[in-house]
Amino acid sequence: MIRIALLTGGSTSERDVAFAGAAQVAPALRSLGHEVVVVDTVEGALDAEREAALLAAAAVRREPPSREKLARLRRNEDLPRLVSGRELARADLVFLVLHGEQGEGGAVQALLDLAGLRYTGSGMLGSALAMDKGASKRLLRDAGLPQADWLEWPAAEPELARLGLPLVVKPALGGSSVGVSLVAERGALDGAVERARAEHERVLVEAALPGREFTVGVLGDRALGVGEILPANAFFDYECKYTPGMCREVFPAEIPAPLAERMRELALATHRCLELRDFSRIDFRLDGRGEPAVLEANTLPGMTSGSLLPQSAAVAGLDFAALCAEICRLALAR
Repeated sequence: MIRIALLTGGSTSERDVAFAGAAQVAPALRSLGHEVVVVDTVEGALDAEREAALLAAAAVRREPPSREKLARLRRNEDLPRLVSGRELARADLVFLVLHGEQGEGGAVQALLDLAGLRYTGSGMLGSALAMDKGASKRLLRDAGLPQADWLEWPAAEPELARLGLPLVVKPALGGSSVGVSLVAERGALDGAVERARAEHERVLVEAALPGREFTVGVLGDRALGVGEILPANAFFDYECKYTPGMCREVFPAEIPAPLAERMRELALATHRCLELRDFSRIDFRLDGRGEPAVLEANTLPGMTSGSLLPQSAAVAGLDFAALCAEICRLALAR
């Protein structure tokens, strides 16, 4: 038995997603015999009554929290004070169930490193590299890993013409497809850029690949099962990710074995290229020739039992509690 501080919540647009994961990770860790205290980055350590109320109501709504709510949360969030506090200092391990730039972009990880606290998942460098889509795409390009053609905004007309249509426009930092748009005609590009800029000042524009979308979990030094993502909308947006019935996920993916093995190899190569550790989830889309291209790496993927990483783990024979146990083991082994 170890004492675990489950750090969750956050002040990003994915706060609800984090609580939904914590609501399932906390009982899974307790079922393994561990002592668990749930710590919200905004409210601090939760007593049993507050934890029960907060996690029982955990649900991801069709839209992320409003900007006004997020601004209030950020005013009340003091991460340096939290990391130096009693609950985290007493823990044998900090289990991170956080999402978005503040939660998985390296800042929390750097604070935990400075405090000498052991935590799950990638370190500061890997977290920052994977969160910054421009940086990660450059590293993947230099490593020769396949991806869609892309550029950073603003761009000259000849560069945009090279990408063609349709285009995917996304903020350089962020998650859960917040601020992401699929642009089918040139006249809609400026509006899509402004939506992305509302999330982050830097914006990426990339060619939209025409093929099927897949995902692969990575745990330790092995790739897990390949799953196919079949959203109801034109792409796997926030609504499809978190609204029941808006997406169908097929695990294991119904594809030829060589294609599945190719994506598993690319998932491991991406995980290593970006200096990730413990676990991650790598997303893919097929190009016009049916070849997989890396979309992005997720360093702290969703952790409800129905999330993509646990489904990928289940294909490899790991149930949800076993996945949580292995994540703890990998962190404690460092």
